[in-house]
Amino acid sequence: MTDFLLTFVRTFIAFVVLLILTRIMGKKQISQFTFFDYVVGITIGSIGASIAVNENVKIMNGIYSLIYLTIFLLITSYIALKSFVFRDATEGSPTILVENGKILEDNLKKVRFTYDDLMTMLREKNVFNLSDAELAVLETDGKVSVMKKAETQPVTPQTLGLMVEEVHRPQLVIIDGKLIEKKLKEYGYTKEWLQGEIEKQGAQNFSDVFLAQIDSKGNVYVDLYVDDTDDQQIQQKPLLAAQLRKIQADLEGFALQTKNKEAKQLYYEQSQQLQQLINDLNPLLK
Repeated sequence: MTDFLLTFVRTFIAFVVLLILTRIMGKKQISQFTFFDYVVGITIGSIGASIAVNENVKIMNGIYSLIYLTIFLLITSYIALKSFVFRDATEGSPTILVENGKILEDNLKKVRFTYDDLMTMLREKNVFNLSDAELAVLETDGKVSVMKKAETQPVTPQTLGLMVEEVHRPQLVIIDGKLIEKKLKEYGYTKEWLQGEIEKQGAQNFSDVFLAQIDSKGNVYVDLYVDDTDDQQIQQKPLLAAQLRKIQADLEGFALQTKNKEAKQLYYEQSQQLQQLINDLNPLLK
C-alpha cells in the first residue's frame, strides 16, 4: 500500500471514529465549551491526528485510546451531574465582573480580564455605557451574560401590563409548488381559503408558488416563482373571486367548529348557496 493510500485510509478511519464518539459525547461539547471540554477537545484532536498521519501509532491503539477517553468523559460528566463540588472543580463556576453597576477589579484580575476585554464583551451585548450595566457574569464557557439596569431595558407588553395574543410558530404550507395539507389543517384552514389568499398576491395555482408561510394570526406570506417586478395591482375581478372563496371556506370552517346543530345547518346552507353563486359568477370574474 502506497504512503498516499495508507494516509487516506488512516485519516478516513480516524474521521469516522471521531464522528461516532462525538455523537456519543453529545451536543454539550459544541454548545458549551468549558475549560474541561477544551482540554478534552485538544486531547481528542491530537489522538485523531496521530492516527491519521503517524505511522508509528497503530490504528487500533489510537482507536482504543479514543474509546477510553470517551468513556472517561462520560463517567466524568455523570459524576459532575451528581456532585456540585466535582462539577465546580472540573468545569469551574461563573465569575461576577460587574455587580450593582460597580466593576469588581479583583475578579477581573482573577480571570485575567483587562478593562478592554470587559468593554468588548459588554459592547457585544449592546451595552456601551458602564453606567447601563447592573450585572455582568463571566460564564464557564467564556461568554459574558449582562443584565441592564431597569431604566435602560426595553419596554415590553409585560412591563406595561398589557395582554398580548399568544403567537405560535409559523408554518410553511406550500413548498416548491406543493401544498402541505397537514400543516394547513393544523391551523384550521382549508385549501379553498389558501387558494383565495395566494390569488390575492398574484398566484393562480399552488404550482405558481415557491414558498408560502402562514402565521398564527392567519397572515400569509407568498413568494412566487415569477416575481412581478412592476408591482402591478391585482385586478379587482380575480380579487373579488378570491374573497368570495375565502368567505365560503370560512363558512365551512364555522360549520365544522360549532356544536350547535341549528347553527351548523345554517352555516352549511349558506356555504352551499355561496358556492352556487361563485360557480355562476366564475365566467364573469376571470
